[in-house]
Amino acid sequence: MVQVSQLAVPQAAPLIPRLDRIAYGGDYNPEQWPEEVWAEDAALMREAGVNLVSVGIFSWAMLEPTPGRYEFGWLDRLLDLMHAHGIAVDLATPTAAPPPWFLRAFPDARPWTREGTPLGGGARQTFCPSSPHYGAAAAGITSELGRRYADHPAVVLWHSHNEYGGANALCYCPVSAAAFREWLITKYQTLEALNAAWGTTFWSQRYSDWEEIAPPIVAPTAVNPAQELDFYRFSSDAHLANFRRERDLLHTLSPGIPVTTNFMLANCKNIDYWTWAAEVDVISNDHYLQAERPDNHIELAMCADLTRSVAGGTPWLLMEHSTGSVNWQPRNIAKKPGEMVRNSLAHLARGADGIMFFQWRASRIGAEKFHSAMLPHGGTDTRIWRDVVSLGASLSALQPVRGTAVTADAAMLWDWESWWALELPWRPSSELTFRERQEAFYEALWRRHVTVDFARPSADLSKYPLVIAPASYLLTASAAANLREYVAGGGTLVVSYFSGIVDENDAVHPGAYPGALRDVLGLRVEEFLPLHAGEAVALDSGMVGDVWAERLQLDGATVLASYVDGPAAGLPAITSHAYGEGRAIYVSTRLTGESLDAFTAGLGLPARDLPAGVEVVRRGDYTIVLNHTDADVSVPGSFASELITGSAVDGNAVVPAGEVRVLHAGA
Repeated sequence: MVQVSQLAVPQAAPLIPRLDRIAYGGDYNPEQWPEEVWAEDAALMREAGVNLVSVGIFSWAMLEPTPGRYEFGWLDRLLDLMHAHGIAVDLATPTAAPPPWFLRAFPDARPWTREGTPLGGGARQTFCPSSPHYGAAAAGITSELGRRYADHPAVVLWHSHNEYGGANALCYCPVSAAAFREWLITKYQTLEALNAAWGTTFWSQRYSDWEEIAPPIVAPTAVNPAQELDFYRFSSDAHLANFRRERDLLHTLSPGIPVTTNFMLANCKNIDYWTWAAEVDVISNDHYLQAERPDNHIELAMCADLTRSVAGGTPWLLMEHSTGSVNWQPRNIAKKPGEMVRNSLAHLARGADGIMFFQWRASRIGAEKFHSAMLPHGGTDTRIWRDVVSLGASLSALQPVRGTAVTADAAMLWDWESWWALELPWRPSSELTFRERQEAFYEALWRRHVTVDFARPSADLSKYPLVIAPASYLLTASAAANLREYVAGGGTLVVSYFSGIVDENDAVHPGAYPGALRDVLGLRVEEFLPLHAGEAVALDSGMVGDVWAERLQLDGATVLASYVDGPAAGLPAITSHAYGEGRAIYVSTRLTGESLDAFTAGLGLPARDLPAGVEVVRRGDYTIVLNHTDADVSVPGSFASELITGSAVDGNAVVPAGEVRVLHAGA
């Protein structure tokens, strides 16, 4: 029988209060088409089961063709048409793509690269996020939209901007430099405090005037890592300030309608989404399949779990994904038959209460004309269209799942600040990367049919029997204390190598490595031992590591596995330490593939009698099974019904090759 843990969350309120069903639809760009096409689109949307479209995301030049002159007639007609056809609207502020007149009027608002090159127009997000001219212009168009459409019956959600930080995450222009200094003054108050935090006694960097401080532009050698970290924080906050301004205007002008913005969770390094989460009314995410990866459905699951976790375990909205191929990967591989539906329902299984695409109708013009859409260039006599209609019907049958919570078995720590710090220059090995370890541990758990929540290191972890820290290089003293408390209370903590090394300023914690975690792990790292390219080390457990080894000295920990060869031959490789009521396990090398699978098999996780390539997630009272294999599979359990087909089930359930079934134990 499929076993699940008890880490569920009660059923949530509707994700979008004015939308009474699972959201289904996509970005709609009617301004690219003659108005006679709009009525055809509305009819086809009804046929496909679409009930929500995102409108106006890149329409600034059409809405405000010259400064202060607005043309809303076309948008009035479009919103009225959508409402007449029963299709709700996620109305966007078009501030991700300033019109040509803006850059002509304010050339100092262009973003600069780290090398000092101003970037041109003809694209999107060509603006400095700290520009006051941009802020005023964005506030102007947002206010006009908020006033005009606050009471329009079609509008159920506001969509601020598009993918903040996607193309202009870090700007190094003079305007950003001045804003960075103001941010530092607010944070540190005095130069003495900044100099202490940044460790400016190193390389004669001590500042005596705020005006001496610049962004970390290209320099002859590595730049102060504490300065780099603060510039990441400042940049994330600069974009957040732009979102807050639009959100606050819309809350004032259009009370009662939630405001979202589409995140790029797991794939956007530069935005600290833990900080953003509390600011957004509805968490939404964009995810595009990495088409050439054979295991891309596992990466999809990871991103969906991370989105749900940032949403605090409550339902969320998949704002964008693709029906087929995208247009910006090196080789834009088409999805196989059934893959689009399975991908979509994988997001739903992991907490999404809305399935949206980019875009509704495939563009004939512009940089994204070869990006797939719900309505392809070939029209309705296409496989993609038939799949779109089929998915709409499936979502209609899955309404009982809406609002339910996902049950998780374990947690993994995810921290954007540690990501930033780990990948700064001059680390002991160029192969130390954040995403690699996150994905490796996640994949090992996924293959054991374990559902994962992600958490920041400072979060309450007490409900999880197992917590894994794959890449916690940067760990604050308070976060380390939180992990100690978790273990002392009976939890099992797994820590991967090169964790607990530095504080929030990238300063090494006092004493031996891993300073912040020494006591809970019961050991000291005497020396890092990075391996040669392609070098591997054997463990006496039969496991194999590469990239990294360490010289460990034990202070209470016991040995689970030792190195057989390599620079640490004969020394401990994997250890366990009893601490309070729990234990902390340390892995001092990079385990991959079968070795990492073998390691996770020994962590006491639930055993599930399921074939490889089958994904099972518990959401509310429903068990969602996704079969990623080419053969039918039987899932043992006490099931009585299946929602998508509407069929009865007698105990075990058969899931056909490549398909999805949503199973319920009740009648």
